[in-house]
Amino acid sequence: MTKSLSKILYVEDERDIQDVARLSLEEVGGFVLKVCDSGEVAIKVAQEFGPDLFLLDVMMPGMDGPATLTALRQVPGLEHTPAIFMTAKVMKSEIERYKEMGALDVIPKPFDPMTLSNQIKDVWKRHHG
Repeated sequence: MTKSLSKILYVEDERDIQDVARLSLEEVGGFVLKVCDSGEVAIKVAQEFGPDLFLLDVMMPGMDGPATLTALRQVPGLEHTPAIFMTAKVMKSEIERYKEMGALDVIPKPFDPMTLSNQIKDVWKRHHG
């Protein structure tokens, strides 16, 4: 049976981007979203929230997206939770590095709020049948 995607742990430090993504993912996509403004916060709430997917901004102060993913993978029960990175720096070498870390894909910023949830659903389908 294919695991369905409903709960997303979203880590983004910029409030305006959080707001647009929240609207897109909750209202347009119908996802249950937990928004965190830092990797540190994400690590504290991740286990209790039990996300199906991590959606992580790459460039954040303190812990960046890759460091956050590494830390989230240490949380019991979340070792194999899929991740998607979002970044304005979409160089081929960077994308390859994120995929080597276990990211399913990379979504470029700025993203289109009307298609973001479908982009995420498409990535999920490609990797989960």
